[in-house]
Amino acid sequence: MDDAGEIHAFGRSLRRESSVWSRGGEELFSRSSRDEDDEEALRWAALEKLPTYDRARTAVLAMPEGELKEVNVDRLGAQEKHALLQRIAWVGDDHERFLSKFKDRVDRVGIQLPTIEVRYDNLNVEAEAYVGSRGLPTILNTYANVLEGLANALHLTQNKKRKISILHNVSGIIKPHRMTLLLGPPGAGKTSLLLALAGTLPSSLKMSGDIIYNGHTMDEFVPRRSAAYVSQHDLHMAELTVRETVNFSAKCQGIGHRFDLLMELSRREKEENIKPDPEIDIYLKAAATGEQKAEVVTNHILKVLGLDICADTLVGNNMLRGISGGQKKRVTTAEMLVTPGRALFMDEISTGLDSSTTFQIVNSIRQTIHIIGGTAVIALLQPAPETYELFDDIILLSDGQVVYNGPREHVLEFFKSMGFKCPERKGVADFLQEVTSRKDQGQYWINSDETYRYVPVKEFAEAFQSFHVGQAIKSELAVPFDKNGSHPAALKTSQYGASMKELLKANINREVLLMKRNSFVYIFKATQLTIMAIIAMTVFLRINMHHDSVTDGGIYMGALFFGILMIMFNGLAEVGLTIAKLPVFFKQRNLLFFPAWTYTLPSWLIKTPLSLLNVTIWVGITYYGIGFDPNVQRFFRQFLLLFLMNEASSGLFRFIAGLARHQVVSSTLGSFCILIFMLTGGFVLARENVKKWWIWGYWISPLMYAQNALSVNEFLGHSWNKTIPGFKEPLGNLVLKSRGVFPDTKWYWIGAGALLGYVLLFNILYTVCLTFLDPFDSNQPTVSEETLKIKQANLTGEVLEASSRGRVNNSTIASRDTEDGSNDESTSNHATVNSGKKGMVLPFVPLSITFDDIKYSVDMPQEIKAQGVAESRLELLKGISGSFRPGVLTALMGVSGAGKTTLMDVLAGRKTSGYIEGNITISGYPKKQETFARVSGYCEQNDIHSPNVTVYESLAFSSWLRLPANVDSSTRKMFIDEVMELVELSPLRDALVGLPGVSGLSTEQRKRLTIAVELVANPSIIFMDEPTSGLDARAAAIVMRAIRNTVDTGRTVVCTIHQPSIDIFESFDEVLNAVPTCSKEKKTVKQHTGNSYCLSTLLIPDDHVCLCSSS
Repeated sequence: MDDAGEIHAFGRSLRRESSVWSRGGEELFSRSSRDEDDEEALRWAALEKLPTYDRARTAVLAMPEGELKEVNVDRLGAQEKHALLQRIAWVGDDHERFLSKFKDRVDRVGIQLPTIEVRYDNLNVEAEAYVGSRGLPTILNTYANVLEGLANALHLTQNKKRKISILHNVSGIIKPHRMTLLLGPPGAGKTSLLLALAGTLPSSLKMSGDIIYNGHTMDEFVPRRSAAYVSQHDLHMAELTVRETVNFSAKCQGIGHRFDLLMELSRREKEENIKPDPEIDIYLKAAATGEQKAEVVTNHILKVLGLDICADTLVGNNMLRGISGGQKKRVTTAEMLVTPGRALFMDEISTGLDSSTTFQIVNSIRQTIHIIGGTAVIALLQPAPETYELFDDIILLSDGQVVYNGPREHVLEFFKSMGFKCPERKGVADFLQEVTSRKDQGQYWINSDETYRYVPVKEFAEAFQSFHVGQAIKSELAVPFDKNGSHPAALKTSQYGASMKELLKANINREVLLMKRNSFVYIFKATQLTIMAIIAMTVFLRINMHHDSVTDGGIYMGALFFGILMIMFNGLAEVGLTIAKLPVFFKQRNLLFFPAWTYTLPSWLIKTPLSLLNVTIWVGITYYGIGFDPNVQRFFRQFLLLFLMNEASSGLFRFIAGLARHQVVSSTLGSFCILIFMLTGGFVLARENVKKWWIWGYWISPLMYAQNALSVNEFLGHSWNKTIPGFKEPLGNLVLKSRGVFPDTKWYWIGAGALLGYVLLFNILYTVCLTFLDPFDSNQPTVSEETLKIKQANLTGEVLEASSRGRVNNSTIASRDTEDGSNDESTSNHATVNSGKKGMVLPFVPLSITFDDIKYSVDMPQEIKAQGVAESRLELLKGISGSFRPGVLTALMGVSGAGKTTLMDVLAGRKTSGYIEGNITISGYPKKQETFARVSGYCEQNDIHSPNVTVYESLAFSSWLRLPANVDSSTRKMFIDEVMELVELSPLRDALVGLPGVSGLSTEQRKRLTIAVELVANPSIIFMDEPTSGLDARAAAIVMRAIRNTVDTGRTVVCTIHQPSIDIFESFDEVLNAVPTCSKEKKTVKQHTGNSYCLSTLLIPDDHVCLCSSS
């Protein structure tokens, strides 16, 4: 009977257990399926008679009660909208089925979907960088760079920067209906190639060569809207939920050609009397028309990427707990998959994801590309063999040159012709990334009759040109693409995807959300102002204030000045709030989400009510409490002046933040402006006392206009309209003249008008700054001499000589513009660690950790309780037992969200909330967190370091704080050197750490620095969360070698891991696998949260562990 109850108006199952379409037994027999079919047929017949415009907006919707209802998708009520979203939920559950049905529908009426073919010919990208320590942000270098820049502009000196080639004569074709995998070692130029193809290459890089979309050059259309670039850096508003983040992107990027496609479909189907598939019809109409269109596409993408389980969770950041790193990476992908662009350029989208999840996401993209004809280039770091098999073409880059570009089936054939073969148990993707490496290449040599010699990248590139695949590409590039064959909807010519009204509305709604989520800041500001107002009222209490002399007037003027200062300081918080959002703004501006003014206008207007509230608090408490002139009109005039002053100061600090684009610089500049305005504002120094060379500061100071206007408002009032002996003028005029204020009523309106002008000026300047300025970058691009030599040697095959110093000054091109990482050949050449060493300068006691029946639970969230769950606690870890031993490297594995990090946090004592049960012992003794913290280390997944220090300075600082006081300086230095050698950081001793994705160390080098920072504390037990996330196979191998060296010293090391290659997996001694529980009593909780876990010890090779867990 339950099975029969799943029959609904369209005669298909939604396959959703908790679907609102399931109906009770009484309703099942109230109507026959024939009655439903008849009613459906009648409604479709009525729809066919409608004009095409109305037909494209009208759909047949099954309501929860089982009633079939004709609805206008443009005008849906709340109940109809909810029913619509539930009705089309199957689209995300069965992505391939949806795409196949959609393709069948357009094929039946002969509509051709737009496709994009991308060609690039002789593409070159260059950067300019200082060599050695010249680019480090020291005081001397900063001044030298400024002077050198001026001298270069005047053509007095030559530019001392070296030109660094990132891409060299790169050519190829990316075809629609095919998936292309971009591979290459760190520093190969993958990110630069993707940026160039997507039209988002930074202006600081020089590009030459041709990039052609469907025969059109990049200046004939808007490439940043025709293509979607998915960055490797996850920049999101931490206070927004996953759904809100993706939905905002969908609203900004618009619906593209979906509405035109729907109209053409409806017209042709009506002409040919074709009844469309109801399920596809309602989805297309909902996604192309009506207010819910962005929400429909958002829900679809969230389901496809597996983000529906965390859709209403905050994204979070380093200071605000939110979604996991793997989920954040998927949010970055989802943000761009909602775009109507037909070409996808995706940079390292698998960071932090397990192999199973990566496979599912790439497979979903593959279905889209193959079925509806998209174009995709995806750079992956460690693709598993099954993920690698999903791709049709391979582009292999090394040192900026194309080593191979063509069908996946021929790539091994090419390298075999060069004398290299992939071992049977080696992943092909790992082989491809290592075969061009000087350090790793020799192990794949198969020509036993010839002596192995290093084959340089240049030789590979030249050999590929004569390979049959390279010849075919060259021949195809010689024939121009026929522009007439390009679909009109393929390339976008408009700058933005939605109207200015829609973009402004989207930004206003987001700004309101951010204000709600940051309400604590505004409540704190209001509370602070209230306290200061009470203090001011008691200091200047009216019973102690008199109106009898000029001195009394000076005290009242001091009270006015103090009020102006408090209101001005109240706007200083805008610096921090603005700077925090700028990275996301710059990303979205560069991707043409919106023009800058639609972002800056809401940040000003939406906060106006808060200004009114703050000024109301101040004036309401102080005006009559201090004893200002008891005139209602003058009360409201003071209110207006202080309101304008608050708006002007907020606009000023927003402008400073937009101009400086850096927290430290903005705070310094903001404080400097306050100081200047105070000194020249007319109170600290009267106008007559301001020196003539500073008088310009007096006339441009907003504080001066506020002070003069408030003084005129107060001292021309009734309370001061009295004369004192010896003077004919009223006392108020005498007070004003004593402070250099013009005793004229018009100065109130001059002050108000000037402040209003400043409000507009500062906000306009803020908009101009965000429109034209790029993100702040204080570091100059830098590369070491040794790195340049290594790069050149890899290209030409020269023999490298060992460095006499044993280290380099800086190993990376310290610029976001050049590449996400760097070539680690320098590290490999200087790796002299003896993996078998056990002793170190500082001794430690090897310790084991044993845990028995560990349970961890939190209070049941109110959202889940509201859905009928009776339990008071949500159990996240259930009855876990195990042990970790010295000298044994243990891998903690499992699918994303399986509780790996949660278990490590509990064992390490890092959980500050929730309920922990069970026993934890350290070498047989009960664990005490106070002492355990001294003998343990924890390497977080996020590599957070001070950016403006070197590698050695980072370790020295950590050792000063964490080593016992009885360790002398020389021993400490020896221990630091030993740790650096252990994790292979000696070549990077003097390298600047920099910011992730902007400057300094590469991702893999940061991972090793994170490990070293913990090691210099000399711990016995070390926990590592995702030490290989975000790394390619070679970089991961370097990190794992460092970890293995750490274990060989006798320490206990536990690592969570997502995507282990065979080599990495075999580095571990033991495996602990985390799997979601399937217990019957937890079924309801799991359905809503997916976070109830049990663990079992398994020894199963790499990805099979994650696949078994997810299934």
